[in-house]
Amino acid sequence: MAFVTKEKFLSKEWFVVYSLILIGTFIMAAGFVLFISPYKLAPGGVYGIAIILHHLFDFPIGLSALIMDIPLTILGIKILGPRFGAKTIVGFVSTSLWVSLLEWTYGYEPLVENDALLSAIFGGVLIGVGLGLVFKSRATSGGSDIIAMIFAKYTHLPIGQLLIIVDSAIVLLGLAAFGKWEIPLYSWIVIFISGKVIDVVLHGLDYDKTLFIVSNKEEEIRQKILMDLNRGGTILNGKGMYNGQDKSIIFTVVSRRELAVLKDFIHRIDPDAFLTVINANEILGKGFKSLNEE
Repeated sequence: MAFVTKEKFLSKEWFVVYSLILIGTFIMAAGFVLFISPYKLAPGGVYGIAIILHHLFDFPIGLSALIMDIPLTILGIKILGPRFGAKTIVGFVSTSLWVSLLEWTYGYEPLVENDALLSAIFGGVLIGVGLGLVFKSRATSGGSDIIAMIFAKYTHLPIGQLLIIVDSAIVLLGLAAFGKWEIPLYSWIVIFISGKVIDVVLHGLDYDKTLFIVSNKEEEIRQKILMDLNRGGTILNGKGMYNGQDKSIIFTVVSRRELAVLKDFIHRIDPDAFLTVINANEILGKGFKSLNEE
């Protein structure tokens, strides 16, 4: 049961989690109905297939996706075990209901007419934001995720790679159905943008940098970090690979502005210092984002 997280019924955490799911699925639904479906784009997942079926046979998108999601979830539980709790079921059911509501109230006309590229971009953003909120609630989106997990069990390939393969196959199905190359090309734009936006929603827009500093002026640099930049860090013990001498490695995290200040300082006091600068996608702990926010 390690894959299923449970919140106490009607607790504050329960309300937050299910609010994220409902808000996220509505945003996703708006992306599909207002931007993606009108241009016959099929950006993977059950909604990619549902959009194809809608334009070929006039099937309703929300209902078609729900009909596919239910057996996929049952199959996933049977093969993979209890990885899919109530939140995942609420997720795909609410997505279907939101899509159906928008189909009924708004229809199938594009929000932005005669601009498939702009629709692909904003559709990808909305789907990414919505999925990001769903993932933040510790739910999954179901659909092609489950197919990828099943294949992963038997092929031992990474789920991420299999998900790309499954979604790309659905994109190419859109090409076969409609015979226009711009459809899969725009669909891949949607997939790329939504993936990047999911990362932003889950990890935030951190511009901080992780530094590893090797220098003979360790004490001066330590004082600069502690006193001037008001940052902390850790000093690690190391050994030079070339001469075998003991080295101190300063590990710290700073902002982009602080990085510029620190680089200039190190350059002045020790031009032979060695710095490794790494983009820090997410930093949790004292002085940064609280662990309690996760």
